[in-house]
Amino acid sequence: MNLNGKRVAVTGGFGALGVATVNGLQAAGARVAAIDRASGPPGGVSIGSAKAFGGMDIGDPAAAKTTFAQVAQALGGLDALVNIAGTFRFEKVADGGLDTWDFLYNVNLRTAVAASKAALPFLLESKAASIVNIGAMGALKAGTGMGAYAASKAGIFKLTEALADELKDKDITVNAILPSIIDTPPNRADMPKANFAHWVKPEQIAGVIAFLLSDDARAITGALIPIAGRV
Repeated sequence: MNLNGKRVAVTGGFGALGVATVNGLQAAGARVAAIDRASGPPGGVSIGSAKAFGGMDIGDPAAAKTTFAQVAQALGGLDALVNIAGTFRFEKVADGGLDTWDFLYNVNLRTAVAASKAALPFLLESKAASIVNIGAMGALKAGTGMGAYAASKAGIFKLTEALADELKDKDITVNAILPSIIDTPPNRADMPKANFAHWVKPEQIAGVIAFLLSDDARAITGALIPIAGRV
């Protein structure tokens, strides 16, 4: 996938999927900024020559605005935003608390909205810009313990559709990918008896993201694309 010259910001850039995406986009020729609330990538994890922006709470509008101004300055502009920042909690409605719903809304949805709003002034200056959001297959039909998580990720669906329609005349594509279970160390630890070979690997998701940022995908916008592996 040819992304030569593309300037891309990746939120959640120090997590498993974020690192795979940051490295995959760089391998395709993009210049990348990795943004994360953590101070830096885990020990022993490389993000190559990507610009690192750690300790950033981009769920806060003011912090997001400052962060993306710094990112655009470091990259010389911005052509794409990949909203990966997110988290998961398993909690039943009857036994859980409203704090979990607020927490997942803030991390999974509010952060994507704040990042998109902060990035838009710079994306509008690009000749062909893109936003890719991370939804979830689990938000298509929520099961036990998945209510708060699914609700927050379903919000990503509607953010994607609304923003794609809003920006369709601005030559900015907006799409979301919907992974099933991602093959990460924490997920393996939580589900040690699962068949990991059926799960989606971060590098496979990164490949789809790279395609959606490429010129070959300019005709795709407002799409919700499942990446289910063999789950």
